[in-house]
Amino acid sequence: MGNATIFVKDLKKSFKEKEVLKGVNIEVQRGEIFALLGSNGAGKTTLVNILSTLMKADGGEAVICGFDVYGEPEHIRQNISLTGQFAALDGVLTGRENLMMIAKLRGVSNPTQVADNLLTRFSLIDAANRRADQYSGGMKRRLDIAMSLIGTPAVIFLDEPTTGLDPEARIEVWDTVKELAGGGTTVLLTTQYLEEAEQLADRIAILHGGKIITTGTLNELKEMFPPAKVEYIEKQPTLEEIFLAIIGKKEESK
Repeated sequence: MGNATIFVKDLKKSFKEKEVLKGVNIEVQRGEIFALLGSNGAGKTTLVNILSTLMKADGGEAVICGFDVYGEPEHIRQNISLTGQFAALDGVLTGRENLMMIAKLRGVSNPTQVADNLLTRFSLIDAANRRADQYSGGMKRRLDIAMSLIGTPAVIFLDEPTTGLDPEARIEVWDTVKELAGGGTTVLLTTQYLEEAEQLADRIAILHGGKIITTGTLNELKEMFPPAKVEYIEKQPTLEEIFLAIIGKKEESK
């Protein structure tokens, strides 16, 4: 297990007859951005829900920051934060009020200062006193991530954080995530956007058919791809091509 911040071994989960996770193994180190890639229905959200104590697995083990997900869920919740696919904001409240509310709920000693720091950090100071339902998609997502950072969690789960955002807003969120990891936060990110994993991840895992079929850095995954064809120019494979090729190989070998 070493010093991994997130350690997952042989995790299994079924819904009725359908086996969604068939023995997932993952290790994520402190300050790492780890991207979990997989098509729709691959089990990415199920895995995140188990790791964030919202759902129980059927088997296997999961340890976060040294705490067992099943045995010590309270400790896990104190150390993690989860941002889902849909912003969890109160639209009637202003950006500042949303942050203050969460700060008070989490028992932070100086809620006003914490709110102001986050508004500044996420470039929301000008919009601080506007109702959140008047924010653009990118601003809502930034506020959502800001709220999830209150209480400085060691691990943040981002479940498809840029679904439905325009390219400009997506880049805003990417910059935010890079900054988080730079500050030592461990980030587990699920995404269907291959470019997102390419931009952000230190390591990438591909979840397919209920298992992690490969894990590595972008360069390691590129090495699994056939060498670039030399035609007129050497074209590096995109992560999309690599992803489809790896999944294709696995389908053939079944």
